[in-house]
Amino acid sequence: MPEVLPFLIAFCGVLGLIIGSFLNVVIWRVPRGESVVSPPSHCPGCDAPIEPRDNVPVISWLSLRGRCRHCHEPISPRYPFVEALTGVVFALLAWHFGLAWDLPAYLYLAAVGISLSAIDLDTHRLPNVLTLPSYGVLAVLLLLPAVIDSQWDDYLRAALGGAVLFAFYFLLVLVYPKGMGFGDVKLAGVLGIALGWLGWGSVIVGGFLGFLLGAIVGGGMMVLGKAGRKSKIPFGPFMVAGAFLAIFAGQPLADWYLGLTGL
Repeated sequence: MPEVLPFLIAFCGVLGLIIGSFLNVVIWRVPRGESVVSPPSHCPGCDAPIEPRDNVPVISWLSLRGRCRHCHEPISPRYPFVEALTGVVFALLAWHFGLAWDLPAYLYLAAVGISLSAIDLDTHRLPNVLTLPSYGVLAVLLLLPAVIDSQWDDYLRAALGGAVLFAFYFLLVLVYPKGMGFGDVKLAGVLGIALGWLGWGSVIVGGFLGFLLGAIVGGGMMVLGKAGRKSKIPFGPFMVAGAFLAIFAGQPLADWYLGLTGL
């Protein structure tokens, strides 16, 4: 295993760059109700098709200096950022899980989480076309290690984790509907499945960190005068960020806290 790990990390990092390029298409087209398959990628300014040499993740944007080859319209730096972020997260997940059957489930979660976060920042929406199928995808991907490694207890806990986080967010929406939307509720169930597979500590820490990050960023924006008490700040990115922090350190943090309090 140790000798395979560097190659796995490198492979997943490159795979993440490629997937990240596709995620840019998803982020742009899904909110507009467009197909992510056709037509092929093209410049939104001049409608010229993107040539293969200009479709290499990160490198093409740098070589073109952030502009279309044909019309020289600026290309948002978010494109290489999404590609690089996906590559880094994929590599970190490979390092964390190693050559394990549950790794594909978390690579998928990273891809859909990055897509949903960017869409939520743009539109304050978490499209059903991405959140709802994720329940089935994670159920199938986590079924592999459950069957192969007899991790049925983990599989059951994953289902319960999804149900618990879904119910908790659903209750929050009923109590304070202006605070978040049902898109957040549906995303919470997806994240709960992934965190529940790892342990109840991850579920609790991941849920808590989402609110903590949201409070810190929201408070900072208010201090800087970029948001007010009635400003609507998309919560999806904080939920995803909190979940991924919990994936890497949730259970150890929960164990540390319990040890500190003597519970």
